[in-house]
This record gives sequence, structure tokens and C-alpha cells, in this order.
Amino acid sequence: MAVDTLSMPAYAKVNLSLEVIGRRDDGYHEVATILQTVDLADTVTLRPADGLTVACDDTTLFGEANIVWDAAVALAIHAGVGPNAHITIEKRIPVAAGLGGGSSDAAAALRGLNVLWGLNLPDAELASVAASLGSDVPFLLTGGAALGTGRGDRLKQLPASDTTHLLLVAPGGTISRKTPTLYGALTPDDYSDGAQTRRLADSAALTAATLTSDSCRNVFTRAALEIFPGLSDVWERVAAVTRFPPCLSGAGPAFFCMPSDETEQAKVVAALQNTGATAHLVRTINPAHAV
Repeated sequence: MAVDTLSMPAYAKVNLSLEVIGRRDDGYHEVATILQTVDLADTVTLRPADGLTVACDDTTLFGEANIVWDAAVALAIHAGVGPNAHITIEKRIPVAAGLGGGSSDAAAALRGLNVLWGLNLPDAELASVAASLGSDVPFLLTGGAALGTGRGDRLKQLPASDTTHLLLVAPGGTISRKTPTLYGALTPDDYSDGAQTRRLADSAALTAATLTSDSCRNVFTRAALEIFPGLSDVWERVAAVTRFPPCLSGAGPAFFCMPSDETEQAKVVAALQNTGATAHLVRTINPAHAV
């Protein structure tokens, strides 16, 4: 049966822990990270078409400027088919914030195109294509919780955590060449052996309601607070009114506090007036179990 239209959620992620172990011979960095999806999501809609078009409600992310274009072309080459689809993306995840929005859109496109084009590729094949697009894309094919090692693309699924509410804070801007800039700002003193991340992954904390952002760690925190304009001010405003301290997600500048609730969100929104930052109360989610 031909598929006319597919609409796919593309969930954001946070890094509950992120350590950099060192630089690899291939130029990438060896990391240890715990990734967790949350229910803030873009929507990726796919329709049959003659040729490939990618549209987005963010006008800077049209066509070949969008990683979804790269995902469609990569999958078409892998499968030996024409990259024929009209893909539209409705953005809710802040762009270039460390929440995996672009990577999640690419993962959703891969899942959807696998159906739209009738490829029926197994998960392992999709993951291979996903890995060519970015370190977070293989994880975001399935989401949930996972320990990521290597470049972050070697994944070990972790037990589904209890649903926890997080307060995500997204400052209003970012910087160009964010990821290489943040990696370049690290010093050997920032590197670690990944032990804290592995202990957190092995502990009962991930499946208990007692996990807080006080247990979380991110190697980029020092550099991010120095590099992103206005981040330290937003960070301090939030830290002054939340029960648990902020933790950076990815290379930032977005960060989170957990657990949280609507009362705390209201306090943070008031504290962030005139900063351009936004606050989103979200919950952890395992898409495989989502209704």
C-alpha cells in the first residue's frame, strides 16, 4: 500500500552526563555521555514527490542548508533509490542549543523515508546511515536513555527511567562554529576518564526518582560560561531560584534543572524577563513506550 503522508515526532535530548576523555587519531574526541530524550519535539512531515524538497518554518533551514536534506540523500544513495520526497519541518526545539534538534530531525526523516520509500531497512542499517550524519543521530533513531562512547555513536541502551520533569532553559542566541569552538576551548585539565558517567549509567539513580541535576556533569560548562554571550547571567538568574543547580546539555548553550515543576518554571520565567531566554517544562520520554 502506498503511503501518502507521514508525520514523525523528532524529540529533543539532554546529556545527563558528558565527559571528554581525549582527542582521537581521527581528529574526533573520545567521549562518555548519557543521553536522554525529552518530550519537546519538532514535527517532520514527509510526502511523495518528484525530486527532493526540504522546507522549514525557520527560514535559515531551507533546502540543502538543513541536515534533513543530507539524511535523505545519504539514505537514497545507501538504498540505491532516487531521493524523492517533500519534507517539511515544524521547529519547537531551539536551534543550535545543545538539544539535538537538527540531529533528531535527521533521525525522524530516516525513519520516515524508510517507510515512505518502502525500503524496510533493519535498524542496524539505518543506524549506519545515521552515524555518517552526526554523533547524536544514531541515538535519536530510537531515543530513550543510552550510554554513548567512542564519538558518542557507540550506544548501550539503558533501562527506561522513571518519568521526570526537567526545566530546559534556552538562551536567546548561539555562536558560529559552536562545536569546534567549544572543543577547542578545552584544556587537558578538562579531560577525565569517563568513570563518573559510567558510574551514573550503572547506578540505580537512572531508574529512580532521586536523580537530580546535582548528579549531572558536563565537561563544557566552564568553556560555555566563558564563551556564550550572556550565558553566565542567565545561568546565575536560574540558579538563584531553582532547587537543583543547572547542568549544560551538549555543547550548550541550553541547560536544565531537574526535577522541576510548574511553580519553579514560573519563578524562572520571571527571573529571565528581558534576557531573551526561554524556559520549557518537559518530561523524560522513551519514544518506544510513548502512547
